[in-house]
Amino acid sequence: MHQDPPGPASHTFVSQRLRLHYVDWGNSEAPPLLLIHGGRDHCRNWDWIANELRRDWHVIAPDLRGHGDSAHSPDGRYTMDAYVYDLAQLIHQQKLEPISIVAHSLGGNIALRYTGIYPESVRRLVAIEGLGLPPTMEAKLENQTVDERMRAWIDEQRALSSRLPRRYKSIEEALGRMMAENQHLSVERARHLTVHGVAQNEDGTYSWKFDNYVRVLSHVDLTRQQLHALWARITCPTLLVYGAQSWASNPADDGRIDYFNDNARVSLYDNAGHWVHHDRHDTFVAEIKAFLA
Repeated sequence: MHQDPPGPASHTFVSQRLRLHYVDWGNSEAPPLLLIHGGRDHCRNWDWIANELRRDWHVIAPDLRGHGDSAHSPDGRYTMDAYVYDLAQLIHQQKLEPISIVAHSLGGNIALRYTGIYPESVRRLVAIEGLGLPPTMEAKLENQTVDERMRAWIDEQRALSSRLPRRYKSIEEALGRMMAENQHLSVERARHLTVHGVAQNEDGTYSWKFDNYVRVLSHVDLTRQQLHALWARITCPTLLVYGAQSWASNPADDGRIDYFNDNARVSLYDNAGHWVHHDRHDTFVAEIKAFLA
């Protein structure tokens, strides 16, 4: 009788006194592969990809701080340097170098920065819409004065301090919110993401696991010039994946691909939004299998 292979094992590691969660799909003798989720997401969003790759790779998928089953930052601050440090600690503590990485959105941004800092540590990199805000949006932010940016950040923090996590009466109600967020998802896939993305409250309702404070972009970060300098330091083969129907800006069109070396290229998927790995699963898996090999 055929049986599906077992699911991943849960583990934790410590970074800046936070206990952070990751899942390990086994096959530890194979080359290591990290799958890093995006903002307000969780590590189990990679289950379909991990199941396709686990026979050839030692697949590990972390929950970013403030997400999934990882601890929330006690001061409610989520900065890019902290995320990068967490990634560096996971790779260092588990001795995963050289590592291949597939990462989405916020996770892609983190992975690109890490790879620019430690280019010798990364073997292959796939970043799904991970370059951050489109240049037009970044330019608007840069046109703000320091006091304007600080005021906006303070206002956002204050607003979130009084915002309680939304409570859903049932998994079905939370599922409806998940499907409204991404209409490309099948009901089956959306249900899986919802089940692993919520926790049950004492009164029987459900709330998303992520910390509401992860919604706020830090007012302090690298300049665009510094970020471009990190991209230029990346030496491994790099695949920048984009969805043709996404809000994100294609780096081949907006010029950001020029900040990378010749080892980077853009792969554009039609009939796909921001979550390309869900929207075009089969085609995406086929491409990254060939790319990672």
